[in-house]
Amino acid sequence: MEATTDARVPQKLTGKGQATRARILEHAAELIYTKGVHATNNEQLRRAAGISGSQLNHYFPTKESLVLAVIAWQAERVLTFHRSERFSHFDSLDALREWAGFYIAYEHSYQEGCSLGSLASEIIKTDLDVRTELATAFEQWRDIFRDGLERMQTLGRISAEADPTRLAYLLLSAFQGGMLLAQIARDIAPLKDALRAAIDHVQTFAMLPAADGLEDR
Repeated sequence: MEATTDARVPQKLTGKGQATRARILEHAAELIYTKGVHATNNEQLRRAAGISGSQLNHYFPTKESLVLAVIAWQAERVLTFHRSERFSHFDSLDALREWAGFYIAYEHSYQEGCSLGSLASEIIKTDLDVRTELATAFEQWRDIFRDGLERMQTLGRISAEADPTRLAYLLLSAFQGGMLLAQIARDIAPLKDALRAAIDHVQTFAMLPAADGLEDR
C-alpha cells in the first residue's frame, strides 16, 4: 500500500527488527479488534508483544503511525491471499465459487468475521486520519475481482455488457455484509446465501455456461 507521508514509511529494518515490528502489529491488530482503538493502550501492547516502551516508540512513535501500520499489515494479508494461484486470478465462475467455498467451509468464519472489515469498522469510528488508507485497502481488494472479471470478458466467458467494477463491488459487499450477518446469527448461512446470490448474478452474464461448469448447485 502506498504511503501518503514520509512518517508513514517504515525505516529499513534488520531481520530481527522486521520480526519485532511484525509481532507488534499482530498483537496490536488483535487488541484493536477485541478492545477497540481507544481502549488499546501502550501498556497492554507492550505486555502482549513482550517489548519495552522504547522499542514500541522506536517502531511506532504515535498511535496514528501504529494504526496506519496495522491497516497496511492486515490489508496485505488479505490481498496476498486473494492474489494467490488457488483462485486462478478469479478469471472464471468456478474460481469465484472456490473462493466462496473456502469461507463457507471454514468453520471459524462466522466467529472471526472478516479481519480487515472488522478492523475498518472499529477504526473508522475514531478521529484518526486513516480513512484514505482504509479506502485504498478496499479499493485494492475490489480491483482483484474487477481485474478477474475483465479477464473473463477478454476470454469470452462473460458478456461485454457486464460492468466489472459494479460486479466487483457486488462480490465484495456480499462478502462483507454476509460475514457480518453470519457473525450476528452465529451461523454461516447468511454468508453462504449472500456469496452464492452474488455469484449467481455474475453467472447471468455468462457466455459459455458449459465451459464454466454452471451446473445446478
